[in-house]
Amino acid sequence: MRTSVTVAHTRRVLCVFPAYAPSFGTFSHAYKLMPGVRAFMPPQGLLLIAAYMPAEWPVRVIDENIQPASAADLAWADVVLVSGMHIQAPQIRDIARRAHAAGKVVALGGPSVSASPEMYPEIDYLHIGELGDATDALIMRLDESVAPPAAQMRFETAERLALTDFPIPAYDLVPLRRYLMLTLQFSSGCPYRCEFCDIPGLYGRQPRLKTPQQITAELDAMRAQRHPPAVYFVDDNFIGNRKATREMLPHLVAWQKQHGYPLQFSCEATLNIAKQTEILALMREASFKGIFVGIETPEADALKAMRKEHNVALPMMQAIETLNRYGLEVTAGIILGLDTDSPDTEARLANFIDVSCIPILTINLLQALPKTPLWERLARADRIADDPSLESNVRFLRPYDEVIGLWRRAIARAYDPERLFARFIDQVEKTYVHRITPPARGRLTWSNVKFGAIFAFRILYYIGIKSNYRRPFWRAARHALARGQVDMAFAMAFVGHHLIEFTREALRGEQNASFYSARQQQSAPALEAPLRKSA
Repeated sequence: MRTSVTVAHTRRVLCVFPAYAPSFGTFSHAYKLMPGVRAFMPPQGLLLIAAYMPAEWPVRVIDENIQPASAADLAWADVVLVSGMHIQAPQIRDIARRAHAAGKVVALGGPSVSASPEMYPEIDYLHIGELGDATDALIMRLDESVAPPAAQMRFETAERLALTDFPIPAYDLVPLRRYLMLTLQFSSGCPYRCEFCDIPGLYGRQPRLKTPQQITAELDAMRAQRHPPAVYFVDDNFIGNRKATREMLPHLVAWQKQHGYPLQFSCEATLNIAKQTEILALMREASFKGIFVGIETPEADALKAMRKEHNVALPMMQAIETLNRYGLEVTAGIILGLDTDSPDTEARLANFIDVSCIPILTINLLQALPKTPLWERLARADRIADDPSLESNVRFLRPYDEVIGLWRRAIARAYDPERLFARFIDQVEKTYVHRITPPARGRLTWSNVKFGAIFAFRILYYIGIKSNYRRPFWRAARHALARGQVDMAFAMAFVGHHLIEFTREALRGEQNASFYSARQQQSAPALEAPLRKSA
């Protein structure tokens, strides 16, 4: 549904999504391999807001991960709406500066401003909280005037719009073919209280849900234009409400069968999903291929200290093996710099990676996000650092240089090409062979064939011929192809290429040690050698 607000004036609304800083998880190095791809995921929240605007208001959406908002875009607008996370704060401020220079009023919403409105004193209107009565109040204000207010105005949501009343995000306002994958939201909120996580504080601990019919309607809307075949459920925890997930999945399976399995899915969930075998079986039937799990650390005492006891509900390796048996390749989130880290942490992490054979790990340094239990605890102890030269805002218990050294050695070892592609070989046997084989009719289109041909050529050229890690790549690719895993030979190529190249940049000091790090980058050439030994 759109807003129920009746408007008297026409306002041209320009929604601008700020660019991301590069990270392990956005696969930016892989884009050059994939024809037309320019960005990671569509801005789901901003597309939702765009769809909620009054029908009388023309709306445009610019994702600056694809192209910046131009002077002509800003000249067209009456108001500029922006949304983003903490890591995008510099880009948010830059958009506001450009909009103000063009004489436009700016409204900011999203997770960053909702958690820390004090970060944005220069923005005209702040939308704090989720879609709801604050959104309607902002619309009414903009209908009255698009002149800058005399002082900043804040609109804070008291009554959230039920997810069952959410409109279909305005997918038609962005070029879906430019993204690596699509996004879909089924639920909001998470019942757990992990110390470092801001999700319960922002969205609540009681998950709120869309209906299965909404999910399939959104999939239909995505398919109205050219699009990538991968869809990521952006739910903070896919099994935040297990009963609802179990009831939704048969609808997803039926939709896939009706359309010939045109899509494949991935999601984020807690590791205790391994106990939900009925859900896992349905996920396999619906063609779920990947699952991001916040492993954080293989050390049980550390998990308990961060309030993540649910990660040890089953023995960790047993849980990972269970997910693999249902065709789910695990991506692991890892955090270094915990108070519980010890001289043994490095060896334990290395052993965990070797034994689990998880190919993709986002190995980050601990960051304290505002409004989290971690922030509150560290602030009381005067352990929040505000130094742009540092990789983290946490004053670690261990010496800073020691923690940074641990992180650098960890990523160098994890993404050594020989080790990385060996883990992919292991996944062929442990995971990929357990996936269903969907019919070809849903994917056999001229645009997909053309995309695949160009993709294959670029992989052959950039990785199979030019790269200095071509030998371990070909070893893994031959293993996958010999078992009929053509798609996975492609996937391990573009994923591996990004992880190796990003790691090399990080070891040169050109990339930061965490998705949330705001460090000003500087050169640091040491430790690149371990990633260059394979040719």
